Amino acid sequence: MSELKVQTPIEDFDWESYESGSTVGEKSREELVNTYDESLKTAKENEVVTGTVKSISKREVRVDIGMKSDAIIPVSEFRYNPDLKEGDEVEVYIETLEDKNGQLRLSHKKACQTRSWDRVNEALQNDEVIKGYVKSRTKGGMIVDVFGIEAFLPGSQIDVRPIRDYDVFVGKTMEFKVVKINQEYKNVVVSHKALIEAELEQQKKEIISKLEKGQVLEGKVKNITAYGVFVDLGGVDGLVHITDLSWGRVSDPHEVVQLDQDIKVVIIDFDNEKKRIALGIKQLMPHPWDNLDPNLKVGDHIKGRVVVMADYGAFVEVQPGVEGLIHVSEMSWSQHLRSAQDFLKAGDEIEAVILTLDRDERKMSLGLKQLKNDPWENIEQKYAIGSRHTAKVRNFTHFGVFVEIEEGVDGLIHISDLSWTKKIKHPSEFTQIGNDIEVQVLEIDKDNRRLSLGHKQLEENPWDVFETIFTVGSVHKGKIIEVLDKGAVVSLEHGVEGFATPKHLVKEDGSQAKLGDELDFKVIEFNKDNKRIILSHSRIAEDASKAERRAANAGRRAEKRQQAEPATAAPAIEKTTLGDLDALQALKEQLQKEGKK
Repeated sequence: MSELKVQTPIEDFDWESYESGSTVGEKSREELVNTYDESLKTAKENEVVTGTVKSISKREVRVDIGMKSDAIIPVSEFRYNPDLKEGDEVEVYIETLEDKNGQLRLSHKKACQTRSWDRVNEALQNDEVIKGYVKSRTKGGMIVDVFGIEAFLPGSQIDVRPIRDYDVFVGKTMEFKVVKINQEYKNVVVSHKALIEAELEQQKKEIISKLEKGQVLEGKVKNITAYGVFVDLGGVDGLVHITDLSWGRVSDPHEVVQLDQDIKVVIIDFDNEKKRIALGIKQLMPHPWDNLDPNLKVGDHIKGRVVVMADYGAFVEVQPGVEGLIHVSEMSWSQHLRSAQDFLKAGDEIEAVILTLDRDERKMSLGLKQLKNDPWENIEQKYAIGSRHTAKVRNFTHFGVFVEIEEGVDGLIHISDLSWTKKIKHPSEFTQIGNDIEVQVLEIDKDNRRLSLGHKQLEENPWDVFETIFTVGSVHKGKIIEVLDKGAVVSLEHGVEGFATPKHLVKEDGSQAKLGDELDFKVIEFNKDNKRIILSHSRIAEDASKAERRAANAGRRAEKRQQAEPATAAPAIEKTTLGDLDALQALKEQLQKEGKK
């Protein structure tokens, strides 16, 4: 039988607690309670604390942060830490100390995000250079992983040079600076360009300090715009304006250079303060005017291409870099100036005559109309005085009509030469612009290149006939067609018009004649040269009344003479009878004369 081993009892064992079912003494219980309370006081929700990995399974990781229970975190949150093992310390984010199930809920992923957000803000505040992984391309730029946060890298912030292929950066780890953070939406913007701009700025200062006007440099075409070409001179950019690409006209810089092309340029000007450098390419080539044929002279014919159109003329390139201007006045012999677009258009291949040539000023004027004969050289033979032609109405003035017989030959029809009979106030009453009109040449003004023309001269002057019809004193039917302040216009037979003043429009009953009245009118004045007929209606009644009074007076005088003769002898009776006959005959002749008038 084995010897029984006697155990020494614990001197401070609390038998009363043991009997009551509690195995913890008062002191130990108090220490545990304090420890538990302290743990609750130090651990707060929505903060990051350090925990210890207790166990790892395929699906879960159990983490102890010193609370009354451990928390279970999905193993997927630790996928970026493949070497995780039991006993490792990890940062976790306390989502809640006790959920509805009484469980502590932690997140390693949120802890990483919180730490990353703090890290990103520190980088922005300290202007720190950080590293990031370019994950993918997106609209307008790239997505970069920075401390586990997806940041946006704009395309304009990738490099100082324009980027044409973003895909080459995907999968690369690069250095960045945080340039902007939106705290509300948790958006981060980073830049790689900012890292190299400071260095480039210093390089620019060094390069610009060594620049001189007229210096020839080599560069690479960096960008092409509608107004010019940007050239990289090795850390600093310069601009070749479109007008400095070529001595000839350039409508699109792509016609001269291509992207990434290596070219030579000359410095035209630069600004130290604004860091602007003006470059030129054409200045490296001889000026085209220096290569212009030395035998060319005024009067020579030359061929070229219309390169620019304007209302006042056309610019013609006779060889690259050498242009001449054809003013619109030199495009046609016509005196009616029109827009140059009526004669030419850009791209036309034409022939012209050199009018002026200034090699020192590098200016040339050309003409088109000089290719044709001047129509005024033989104007006297072609359009002799008295000859008849068909012209086209070009313009009106208040005093006449301007017409064109042929290109370059213009004439004026005075308003008084439009019609023999009609009183025309404005030429538009007689014809319209663009209409054809028959004319007769009246005068030639060769110095001023103007013809005096007439239209009415194509017909015989009807006033030669009117002179025999509308004699002074003759009476004619007329109709009042227009009433004016100074009188009325009266339409007579044969299409002629007369004029009567207000005092000659008084009717026999004392009333005034009005518009539309048809009355008898007596001609009181006829002027063939001025084509004027003055009429009177009231004169008819006045003359008849005067004739009656004269006849009555003559009768009374005859009667008095008859009574004064003695009635005794036959011879006396015969004498008296003869006297009466003479008086009556004289009165009859007078009345007949007045009637004819």
